[in-house]
Amino acid sequence: MTSTAAPPLPTVFGKGLRATTAGILLIVLIVAFEAMSVTTAMPTVVESLHGMAFYAWPFSAFMVANLLGMVLAGEISDRIGPGKPLIAGLVLFGAGLVIAGTATTMAQLVAGRMVQGLGGGVLIVVMYVLIGAGYPPELHPRVFGMTAVGWVLPSLVGPVVAGTLAEHAHWRLVFLGLVPLVVVGAALVLPGLRRLPSDPPREAAGASAAYRGGGRSRWPFALLAGAGVILLQVAGNRLDVVAVPLALVGLAAIVVAIRMLFPVGTATARSGLPTVVLLRGLAAGSFFAVDALVPLTLASVHGWSPAASGLPLTIGALGWSGASWIQGRYPSVARSLVVGTGLGCVAVACALMAFVAWTPGSGWVAYPAWIVGGLGMGLIMPSLSVLLLEFSSADDRGRNSAAMQIADALLSSLTIGFTGAVVAAATAGAFGLPTAIGSSNLVMAAIAVGAILVAARLRRRVSVGAR
Repeated sequence: MTSTAAPPLPTVFGKGLRATTAGILLIVLIVAFEAMSVTTAMPTVVESLHGMAFYAWPFSAFMVANLLGMVLAGEISDRIGPGKPLIAGLVLFGAGLVIAGTATTMAQLVAGRMVQGLGGGVLIVVMYVLIGAGYPPELHPRVFGMTAVGWVLPSLVGPVVAGTLAEHAHWRLVFLGLVPLVVVGAALVLPGLRRLPSDPPREAAGASAAYRGGGRSRWPFALLAGAGVILLQVAGNRLDVVAVPLALVGLAAIVVAIRMLFPVGTATARSGLPTVVLLRGLAAGSFFAVDALVPLTLASVHGWSPAASGLPLTIGALGWSGASWIQGRYPSVARSLVVGTGLGCVAVACALMAFVAWTPGSGWVAYPAWIVGGLGMGLIMPSLSVLLLEFSSADDRGRNSAAMQIADALLSSLTIGFTGAVVAAATAGAFGLPTAIGSSNLVMAAIAVGAILVAARLRRRVSVGAR
């Protein structure tokens, strides 16, 4: 008898995928490092350009352009594939780095950040389309696990490197130093675009989800959503009579926008793609709102030093990376179970941080709490990305990827804005800071618990293409 050896299982660094994988990881690292480092260097940048009165503008410009880039990339990728949008995203992001890195005025800095945001939004969405088209489904958990690690690792070194450059070299290197890496990333990933397999339209496991407005372009609603977030942020900072109408207008703008940007049924957690999009927003919103409060809790409530107050975030990032790697090693485990477990971890972590805010001498609890929170996000984020592709067809990967990324960005902005407004009220004397922080953390824990109930609606169905 003649036995035929089974073909070897594909790997993310196997023949034909090695350069593409390396390029994707490098691009993710560049975008993530820039996001982490700019926040650290921005005080030095703004002071150098004599623009302290406009400190928030570079961040707002980036956020609005980022949302616009996501929507445009999703629509264009679905029509012509990921190749040209990927090139455009790399060019825009690199150009934005150059414009910001050579800025001599605040106007030029804001313009550079806007171009960066546009390119970054394009790249984030196109990565999903590229992974869906270029990798077999059994590799999706591992690829997304690696990209999740790529997003988290810069949080360990980005602030330190950016602070060192700004203090001992020049803040311009925070931007300009990344330009050569963008070129290298492009050189690695672009050849793989020519080897993408043909992927005809197919019926996916959750592809019944539709969008309002048919085939109409949705980019104006991305701008509307960004404007709504900015209005809410302004209202949260004012806390006066004008704040109420500003907040109402901002909230109305966001509601109108997301009705067009999200799949029909997202608000009611319809099974399939709408549930995936909603879960991404709930998970990111609950986690990042508390993440922003961890250093404030330890520094202002427990009197810790700045370095010690930020250390739990580093430990949480390590937990996130570890869990991302672990979930990629077990692709056969039901994604719904992995997501539910991760949300449970996030709920526990948020509740523990409320305990830290209210209990004297409990600051050390922040360390195990944020390890648990990081582990939860490391399970959730790659798994939702896998489910997104599972519930998408070749015709709507871009649009669906954009919807999920927008849910992440918008709900994170809303929850962080909410906690910021509560803390601002405490600073104005409405109540104590521990009360403000602890209550906000409990609200985020409740959101995570609600997301666990939503996750129960996930149905692990294998798409026709995967079968």
